[in-house]
Amino acid sequence: MKRPSETDTLFAVLRESAKPKPVNAIEKLIKDGPDCELIRINALAFAATHKLNEEDVIAAFLHGARLGIFDMSWNILCPACGGVLDSGATLKTVKEAGYTCVLCAEDCEPTLDEIVEVTFTVSPRVRRIAAHDPETLPFVQYYRQIFWSSGVDLPDDGALAKWVKETTLEAVELSAGEKLVLSLQLPEGYVIVFDPVLHTSQHIEVTGDPTPEIQSLSFIMTRDHAPSKTLQMRPGPLQLTLENRLNVRTLPAVWIVTDKIHDLVSKRRPFLTAKRLLTNQTFRDIYRTDALDVDQKFKITSLTFLFTDLKGSTELYERVGDLAAYDLVRAHFRVLHEIVAAERGAVVKTIGDAVMATFPTPDRAMAAALKMREALKDLKEDLLLKIGIHEGPCLAVSLNDRQDYFGRTVNIAARVQGLATSRSIFATRRVVTDSEASKLLQSNGIAVTPEKRSLRGIAKQVEIFEIP
Repeated sequence: MKRPSETDTLFAVLRESAKPKPVNAIEKLIKDGPDCELIRINALAFAATHKLNEEDVIAAFLHGARLGIFDMSWNILCPACGGVLDSGATLKTVKEAGYTCVLCAEDCEPTLDEIVEVTFTVSPRVRRIAAHDPETLPFVQYYRQIFWSSGVDLPDDGALAKWVKETTLEAVELSAGEKLVLSLQLPEGYVIVFDPVLHTSQHIEVTGDPTPEIQSLSFIMTRDHAPSKTLQMRPGPLQLTLENRLNVRTLPAVWIVTDKIHDLVSKRRPFLTAKRLLTNQTFRDIYRTDALDVDQKFKITSLTFLFTDLKGSTELYERVGDLAAYDLVRAHFRVLHEIVAAERGAVVKTIGDAVMATFPTPDRAMAAALKMREALKDLKEDLLLKIGIHEGPCLAVSLNDRQDYFGRTVNIAARVQGLATSRSIFATRRVVTDSEASKLLQSNGIAVTPEKRSLRGIAKQVEIFEIP
C-alpha cells in the first residue's frame, strides 16, 4: 500500500468527479479487501454486492482508471467456457479476425455484446497484489484470477479446489525449461491436456478396448505451439512427457471432460460488456476519441439508436432572435444529455439541432424518449422534439475523430425520426415488441398503432409504430 497521504489524495480527487457511496466502497475494498478481489473487478457484481447504482459504480471505476487507481482491461472471452483468450489495456489491442479457445476447440468472433468484457485491476502504484505477478499464483488461484473471466460465477476456494481434484487426472507446475514424465491411467471418455498460461492443448478421445500396453504422448509447451488434431487412444496406461520450453512457469493439467466441467463454467453472472461501456456517457466523455483505431470495426449484434431533431428551430431564431434561440437550443441539449445518461445511454454526436444517442437495450431508449418528450414541455417557445428509435446490429467504428456507428440499423433509425411530424414518438417493431419496452408502454397506458412506411434509401417498407 502506498503512503496514506498519497492514497488519500487520489481518493479526494476521485470524490470530485464520482458519487460518494461507490467511492467509499471502492476505497474500503482497496484498503481492506483480499488480493483476489482486486484483480479484474466486475463492476456490475461490485454494484450488486454493495447495493449501489450500476451507472454510479461504472462512473467511479472509470474516473478511478483515469486517475491511475485502476488499470482497465478489455478481455476477449470464450463464450463456451468463459476463459479469457486475450487481454489488452484498450480496445485498440483487440484483433478483429477472431480467436480460438483451445480448451473448448471453438472459434469466436469478438463481438462487443458478450465476447468482450471490461474489468478493473488495482494499480500496483496504489496496492501491490499477487496477481500483478501471476507466476506466483498457485494452480487454483491462477484459474480463478487469470484464466476465467469475471462473468463466470465460481465457488469459494475450497469448493473450487475440490472440483479441480475431481476433474483432473494430474495438475503440475513446470518451471522455465523443466521437463517431467507422468504415468497415468487413461479412463474411457474425453481427456484434454491443457496449459492456461500459453493456451495450448491436446485433445484425446479415449475409446475402444482397454490395453495393458503403455501408450506414450509428448506435450511440448512453446509460444508457437500449433493446434493439434484430436488423438485417438485406448483406455489404459499412459506415459505423458511434459516439456516447458519457455522462460516462464506453466501449469499443465490433464482434464477429464465430464458434466462437472460443464456445470461449473455454465454458472454465469452479468458483467460489464464493451457494448455497454461504449454506450456509457461517462466513458465517452473521458475517452472521447481513444476507444478505437481509425481502421478498426467491431460487430455489435444488438444496439438501440435514438435520433431527435427540433422542429421549427429555424423559425424560432427568426421569432426570438439568435441569442435567445441559441440559449433555448443549448438548454434543450443539456436536458437531452442528462436524460440519455440517466437511462444508461450515451450521446454519440449532435448535428445542428439533432442528437444521435445509443442505448444498450430498447426499453432504455423508450424510457429516454418518453422523458424527453415531457421535459421539452417545460421549455419555452413551444419547441417540438421529433424522436425516432430502432434496434439492430451495427458496426462500431472510428469516424471523424470520434467513436461512431455504421450500418443499416443506423440509417433506419435516422429515417424513422424523419417521419415524425408531431409529439408522437416513432419506433420500429423490434423496439416496441421488446418485452421490457412493451411493459413500459403498458405501464404508461400507451397503445401503439402500426403502419407500413417507406423509408428513403431502404428497399422494403418498414413497419413503424406511432407512440402518441
